[in-house]
Amino acid sequence: MKVERAFAVAWRVAGHVPEPVLRAVATIGADAAWLRRGTGVRQLERNLARVRPDASRRELRQLSRAGMRSYSRYYRETFALSSYPPERIAARGRMVGGEPVRAELAAGRTVLMALGHTGNWDLAGAFATVQLGHVTTVVERLEPEALYQEFLEFRQGLGITIIALDGSGGDVFRQLVRAVRGGPTLLPLLADRDLTARGIEVDLFGARARVAVGPAALAVSTGAMLLAAGIYYERLHGDRRRAAGSPWGIVLDFGPPVTVPTDLPRAEQLMVMTQSWVDAVGAGIAAHPQDWHMLQKIFVEDLDPARYAETRTEAEGPA
Repeated sequence: MKVERAFAVAWRVAGHVPEPVLRAVATIGADAAWLRRGTGVRQLERNLARVRPDASRRELRQLSRAGMRSYSRYYRETFALSSYPPERIAARGRMVGGEPVRAELAAGRTVLMALGHTGNWDLAGAFATVQLGHVTTVVERLEPEALYQEFLEFRQGLGITIIALDGSGGDVFRQLVRAVRGGPTLLPLLADRDLTARGIEVDLFGARARVAVGPAALAVSTGAMLLAAGIYYERLHGDRRRAAGSPWGIVLDFGPPVTVPTDLPRAEQLMVMTQSWVDAVGAGIAAHPQDWHMLQKIFVEDLDPARYAETRTEAEGPA
């Protein structure tokens, strides 16, 4: 079965399958992928080795298994998410440090959020639409087109406004500026992996990594508040577990606003602000490494040197 067809079937079926059955299937699938130790799992372990440099090989394998189960939990929740009533979505989420966000949105202003690929960002988006208000975000244009359309329809069905990311990123940035200025909206951006070839290098877990510059660039261009946010899973108990219909919920943990260093040139502003939110996101990953679903290469040492040099040349433009 083609992947887009499999995803389409999962979205239509998952909401009708009992939660315990979904959990069991997701766990079996995660363990099978972990045992095969394919390219994605091996890269996950290399990434986690930077988060936990003192971990033994056995400890890293255990951590990657927990990571694959967390990632599988993301998918099985996402496939069923459109069938959840608002009260179930509300019960599955919890906010920490959300007061500044509420205040900005209440004042009619947009809030920018820099996120890592942690926890369940789709559930967090649905939770935010219920608890905070309108959400706008960028989605990578996936291949094949049918798969992208499935994700697009799913996220729009949650009440989220979607802007599609193409290869250049230029027109997307203009659309984002308009969205910020047309607020109020909560604008989360998954930014711990550069998808546009225009990212910048930062320090992450003692190594150089390439991340997206978009959150900082938007904050500088529009004056909107920027903060980092971590998303991680927590065990639920008692009334909340019954209301959520699951033993798992998510925490949406907002960091403090990132300060704009007005005394620096723009390029240095972007660097300082990006490093600031990366530090905050990194602290959240360090606290909950099993919920960092990064099965791709983001650290410079892992990248192909020749291709990376071409990417940097392309981003810098003609001399």
